[in-house]
Amino acid sequence: MGGIRLIAVVLIVAGVLGLVYGGFSYTKENTAAKLGPIELKVEETKQVNIPLWAGIAAIAVGGVVLLGASRK
Repeated sequence: MGGIRLIAVVLIVAGVLGLVYGGFSYTKENTAAKLGPIELKVEETKQVNIPLWAGIAAIAVGGVVLLGASRK
């Protein structure tokens, strides 16, 4: 039962973090040009948005799983 409760808590925490932050960003490095030993690299910052419904759904599913695990 400990594993199921852990999954439920992780879902709840992930849902809360998704609601609080709304997304995350990361940096991707690409090689734009390569001329012999010289390379031109470009860093792109990408933004990933987490939908509001996904955060709410993660909290709801985590709560249901946690309640279901505690009743057994």
